Amino acid sequence: MPIEQKKPGESEKELSLRLTVVQKTLELMTAAFSLVAALAWNDAIQTLFTSIFGTAGNIVAKFIYAVVITAIVVWIGLKLSKISKKITPQKQA
Repeated sequence: MPIEQKKPGESEKELSLRLTVVQKTLELMTAAFSLVAALAWNDAIQTLFTSIFGTAGNIVAKFIYAVVITAIVVWIGLKLSKISKKITPQKQA
């Protein structure tokens, strides 16, 4: 039986709650997998910076890495915000 179908004796409120729980669980699983991917990329990029700057510039390399990653994340966040605004229906006044 598909998740979005009511079970026998189930109210609309119970169905809505069940769907909400499934939706939130999927969102949390996606976030968890995204974190794992982010940590893998973090390690790869740190290794790249270490190979470029060497261990002598380890502190400098970490600050450069932090600034570059922050700039990229802010840029991506702004782009995603614009996309979200375009696809979100506007409320009529």
